[in-house]
Amino acid sequence: MKRIQWFPGHMTKAMRMMQENIPACDGLIYVLDARCPAASFNEKLLKISGGKPVLYVLNKSDLADGKADGLSNIISGGRGNAVRINAANASSRKIILKALDKLVEEKRAKNALKGYNKVFRFMVVGVPNTGKSTVINLLAGAKRTVTGDKAGVTRGKQWIRLENFELLDTPGTMPPSFENQSLALHLAYVGSINDDILDLDDVALALLDELYKKYPARLEERYGITGGTPLEMLEAVAARRGLVLRGGEYDYERAERAVLDDFRKGRLGAITLDTADDVRGLEF
Repeated sequence: MKRIQWFPGHMTKAMRMMQENIPACDGLIYVLDARCPAASFNEKLLKISGGKPVLYVLNKSDLADGKADGLSNIISGGRGNAVRINAANASSRKIILKALDKLVEEKRAKNALKGYNKVFRFMVVGVPNTGKSTVINLLAGAKRTVTGDKAGVTRGKQWIRLENFELLDTPGTMPPSFENQSLALHLAYVGSINDDILDLDDVALALLDELYKKYPARLEERYGITGGTPLEMLEAVAARRGLVLRGGEYDYERAERAVLDDFRKGRLGAITLDTADDVRGLEF
């Protein structure tokens, strides 16, 4: 399988911009994908914080199963600074704001004793396609940022004013290199890496192989898959969907895209890709 690597030039500029603006911020809102919080964690983004408070927001929790609760607890480490939300659900707004209030509670109390009310500023960071802009739109109560399902939509910085906070939106930024290719594959599955630079043959086959090991019943229910090699499973998808070319050959390309699309849109059910060991191996 071809090694996965994606760090376009604009990401270098984005990292520089974040480093320049962090002194004006009181902390980070770090948006992770609840299906793969370890894979969607870029330690270089955390280093930018300089030790300032961080709220980890595990977004797209509607697409993750109950295992994500345990991963959230590991990330929080008893500090209460990790929340699971679905940014498409309005009720998640209160969850995030409550967590932010708790994060600045002590500083806000000290400021009140001094007689002034500070508006706390948070930089919103994350790898592409975790839903950073959707989280900001949720908090702002209006569509203030550009959103999309293509990795790398946000390119410039934007300040957004809330009632008691100001948020700085930033472009999604990958690590310069992926040491763990298994986690890199998870990012490819969820669409955080631009499909145009990927070998979708390898990605789709790897996804089927991983899902069969972790969620075999989902593949049987959706595609009638009961076993076989990854290629045989892909052929089962093509057969179930009627993806056949003239001459009776399977349309592998359309089958690959069908598998990825089904996974990304939750048609295979709620799935958590990362394991507790994946998360424990990182320093949040």
